[in-house]
Amino acid sequence: MRSIAALVACASLLITVPSCGTSSEGPGTSAGGADASTLRVGLAYDIGGRGDHSWNDFAASGLDDAKKNLGLGKSKEVEGIAGETDQHKEDRLRSLAASGYNPVIALGYAYSAPMKKVARQFPRTRFAVVDDDSVTAPNVTNLMFADEEGAFLVGAAAALKTRTGNVGFVGGVVAPVVKRFEAGYRQGVAYVNPHITVQTRYLTRPPDLTGFNDPAKGKAAADAMYAAGADVVYQGAGGSGAGVFEAAKEHQAWAIGADSDQAVTAAPDVRPYILTSMMKKVNVAVYDYLADTVDGTVRPGPVVYDLALGGVDYATGGGHIKDIQPKLEQLKQEIIHHKVKVVLD
Repeated sequence: MRSIAALVACASLLITVPSCGTSSEGPGTSAGGADASTLRVGLAYDIGGRGDHSWNDFAASGLDDAKKNLGLGKSKEVEGIAGETDQHKEDRLRSLAASGYNPVIALGYAYSAPMKKVARQFPRTRFAVVDDDSVTAPNVTNLMFADEEGAFLVGAAAALKTRTGNVGFVGGVVAPVVKRFEAGYRQGVAYVNPHITVQTRYLTRPPDLTGFNDPAKGKAAADAMYAAGADVVYQGAGGSGAGVFEAAKEHQAWAIGADSDQAVTAAPDVRPYILTSMMKKVNVAVYDYLADTVDGTVRPGPVVYDLALGGVDYATGGGHIKDIQPKLEQLKQEIIHHKVKVVLD
């Protein structure tokens, strides 16, 4: 493992794989590494693709950095579309593998069922799936994040900044990964002040995944929360978060972003209303995975990026949390050293 984060993961035994030494020959591994210039990397985005100002863009950044720093060869990027079925995702992954792209990285738990089928059909192709640990195969690596830890910190930020004692959470789709966002956020709010009200709204339920790419729905949900007294709303809704930011601007209230530092990446007119963001560094995970592929140290199974590894964090790009940053840093260290525990139901 080449990155500092990955090395720390090995030392901390947070990577739930057999060892961190040189890999042995077998499906999905390479004993002597690979010539980076010959690798053909396939990247299958979630809905929104490159340009979503959120986690798809972070994944793209990881690929771009790997191409620049590792000298990777050809890559192909494909993205999901609203309303697509598992069959569409399956066909997308199969097309990449059949065309010789290896490794193939898929973004999002929605690729779970398609990945299970395609990974079996292409046992000599390495695959990685982000945010899903249900796919277990000798050629699949699960890139996971302790989303609840980062969400705890932005929940604490919301509680420290609210003046009304009323905050909100807008989730894109009712799904395990978004539930982790909500759980951590609620715990962070309650840790600071258990009397604060937390409103929650989800935009869609599976199999409808359009809640991740419907800014109008995101705005409507946030509008209702602000009208009901919230003055801080955290969005874990992908592209729909743009609507939450628009609502924050109209109500002259705070919003909290997700995945990237959206006070830097969102549309310029809404940036002043983004208090902070829960950083989910998919770029680090993608880069590490590609570096491990080159080094020949890729292993199947979950790799968990948490606060200790810098895989999740809170953002400071907007400059709006300088007054509370010492408290957030204290909480961050307490989580890292297990003095504060963030739990999932």
